[in-house]
Amino acid sequence: MIFIENEGHTNPMLNLALEEYALRNFNSQSDYLLFYINEPSIIIGRSQNTLEEINHDYVGKNHIHVVRRISGGGAVYHDYGNLNFSFITNHDITSLNNFKKFTEPVISSLSKIGVKAELKGRNDLLVNDKKISGTAQFSTGKRMVSHGTLLFDTDLGEVGNALQVKMSKIISKGHKSVRSRVANISEYLNNPLKIEEFRTLLLEGLYKEREPFETYHLTPEEWQSVHLLKEEKYDSWEWNYGRSPKFNIQRSKRFSVGEIDVRMFVEKGYLTELKIFGDFFGKEPLEDIENLLTGVKYDKEQISQKLKGIIIEEYFGDVPKSEFIELLYGSDEEDI
Repeated sequence: MIFIENEGHTNPMLNLALEEYALRNFNSQSDYLLFYINEPSIIIGRSQNTLEEINHDYVGKNHIHVVRRISGGGAVYHDYGNLNFSFITNHDITSLNNFKKFTEPVISSLSKIGVKAELKGRNDLLVNDKKISGTAQFSTGKRMVSHGTLLFDTDLGEVGNALQVKMSKIISKGHKSVRSRVANISEYLNNPLKIEEFRTLLLEGLYKEREPFETYHLTPEEWQSVHLLKEEKYDSWEWNYGRSPKFNIQRSKRFSVGEIDVRMFVEKGYLTELKIFGDFFGKEPLEDIENLLTGVKYDKEQISQKLKGIIIEEYFGDVPKSEFIELLYGSDEEDI
């Protein structure tokens, strides 16, 4: 395991570019660990509709960064009280969506400083039934990143201010508010720590969980490539916002894997535009399905035939194909 030193950078666009660069370019014979802390920002899941996840006025007035990550899952708020971790390893089908494998060393390290955390639900770490961490994954097919955020001393009030929290998500979790189900790790410490001290203790704990680490500093040439990726991708409106379509039919449903939200534009009986959003975790690009169904007659049998050779689970996780097809015709999920 090699620890990547991010040199104290707090720009979320740069840190996500560093993570992706390491995933795609670093030696595949080694595993890597990356820590980073971001300035106030909203990190959007790969398949989410940015315009519907953020509080536009608040984000603009408070100069909060908005950036999309390459992994699935939901939108999260980061600030200087938030420590983010990334494990970069070879792709392993048994490890994909196996959040337990990658959170166990984090849970063990937290335990050593007196914080008793446990993995619950799809991908959340909880202490006393309150969320202190969320995790996500992305795979290139050869390499994968398993990353998460640790709420150490974050401004929890800003979570609700900056995000547009969907009522369906609140209802599905049986809670009345986001604030009531999240907490900071610092609340559970016997002795106060600064986040830099927490970062050091966590790293030392992870050292003990795995083989000895070495620390890697990127070369100037590698940093140049990271900055180029940031400028071309993570700074762009097209990447961060550009998926929002016109539509005249919307269907959404919350499955065990997360919410799937389908937007369709139907003209003269044919699908002329299709976009899929959600906070699920999938391996294959949604554009495959979107492109496959564009131009198809808006008819259940026709769509079923088109999807015959598609393994739906590769795109959404454990969702039966019949239920996905039904989603295209079913009623929207109700907000009660």
